[in-house]
Amino acid sequence: MEEIEFILDSTKESMAGSIAHLEKEFLNIRAGKASPQMLGSVFVDYYGSQTPLSQVSNVNIPDARTITIQPYEKNMLQTIEKAIMVANLGFNPMNNGENIIINVPALTEERRRDLVKQAKAEAEDAKIGIRNARKDANTEIKKLEKEGTSEDVCKTAEDDIQKLTDGFIRKVEEHLATKEAEIMKV
Repeated sequence: MEEIEFILDSTKESMAGSIAHLEKEFLNIRAGKASPQMLGSVFVDYYGSQTPLSQVSNVNIPDARTITIQPYEKNMLQTIEKAIMVANLGFNPMNNGENIIINVPALTEERRRDLVKQAKAEAEDAKIGIRNARKDANTEIKKLEKEGTSEDVCKTAEDDIQKLTDGFIRKVEEHLATKEAEIMKV
């Protein structure tokens, strides 16, 4: 029984990891309103080493369509501006001598549909991860059954794993529905 508990716990952990990864990926899919995570992939050359933007400046969101970046050192303005352009995020940074201002453009209908497709692809990846965890767990249970664990106990464990899988797939669907609504909201 201890081995089965271990298999169930590790499967649950693996499935929760798929959900966590999905949530992280959804943060990168912008839904038209500004957020500091949009600049998460920007790295700045800071005295010879690649440093995340958030470590060399203060990133603020004064309103739903604007991001302001205030570097800790004034001489970093051009470097940060260049790093944002190199990151190829589709933003046009404006430097006013004090800080960098980015206006986040409104999304077109076509762009929204593309973002929904991207969100669906991420959700499908998460589901695949969950199903793989189920497959691995079922394989482990089959091994235990061959080693002499009773058939009833193994069948119950497989049912528990299927219930876990169904629950986590439902969570993925809920996350996707929320993200889809957020993207399509004008």
